Amino acid sequence: MRRRGRWADWVEILAGLALVASWVWHGMQGLGGGAMFALGVGVVMAAVISLTRPGALTSEMGSLVLGALVFALPWLLDFTGVTAAAWTAWILGGAVVLLGVFGLSRAARDRRRDPDLAWSSHVNEVSA
Repeated sequence: MRRRGRWADWVEILAGLALVASWVWHGMQGLGGGAMFALGVGVVMAAVISLTRPGALTSEMGSLVLGALVFALPWLLDFTGVTAAAWTAWILGGAVVLLGVFGLSRAARDRRRDPDLAWSSHVNEVSA
């Protein structure tokens, strides 16, 4: 049985799951922990869309934006003093950004090769 999807999408799912669970092991309560959880869920959702639609550029761009938000989160919510949580956000955010850049280049290549891999090329037609 062949494994489906790109390796970068599977790694991105793992990074998102780590981000979802990170507020627990860092003991973050309130807005910082909730933001890490919500952004982690977003990363997982974008990676799942990338797995199922390898030519969809929007999911890869979503990963880029979410990764940048995760990276900036310690400064935006002022939890740079919680060293472990800040480093987790910086490392996972940077990894998601890099994986998003890699995925964006692969999605563009796949989309050129087979336009049916993206949502925008699907047309609903009724045959007569």
